Amino acid sequence: MLQNLFSKPKSRKLAVVMALLGTVTPLAFLHKFYLKQPLWGAIYLLLLFSLPQLPHIACAVDAVWYFLQDKEQFDRRFNFPVVEEISSSQLLLETRQQQQAAAIASRVEDITSALRKLDQLREDGLMSEYEFEQKRRQLLDRMS
Repeated sequence: MLQNLFSKPKSRKLAVVMALLGTVTPLAFLHKFYLKQPLWGAIYLLLLFSLPQLPHIACAVDAVWYFLQDKEQFDRRFNFPVVEEISSSQLLLETRQQQQAAAIASRVEDITSALRKLDQLREDGLMSEYEFEQKRRQLLDRMS
C-alpha cells in the first residue's frame, strides 16, 4: 500500500496534511519522502535528533508553502512531467494527418505555380483570355 502511495502523482492536499502532521509529531520528515525529496527527508530526520524544534518549524513553513501554491505550480515542482503513452493508432493517425497536410500544401503550391505560368502565357499573348479562363477553372477544380 505504501509503495502505491509513493508511486502515484503527488497530491497537494496530502502533502499539506503530512507537513502539518510533522509540526506536531515526530514524523517531520515524512512529507519530504512522499514528495520524492529523500535528501531533505534525511536532513529533517537528522535535525530531529540535534535541533528537535527546527524540523517542526520547517514543516509548518512547508505546509503553508504547499497550501499557497496553485495546482499547476505544485505539479510543475513535484509531479515531474509524465510522458503520456500514445497508442500506435493515435500515432498513425497523426502521421497520416501530417502527410495529408503536406500533400495538400504541395498540391496548392503546384497549382499556384501553374496559375502563374498560365497568366504569363496569357500576358505574352500565347493564350487567349478564353483558354486562360478554361485552364484556370480546371486547375482550381483540382484544388478542391
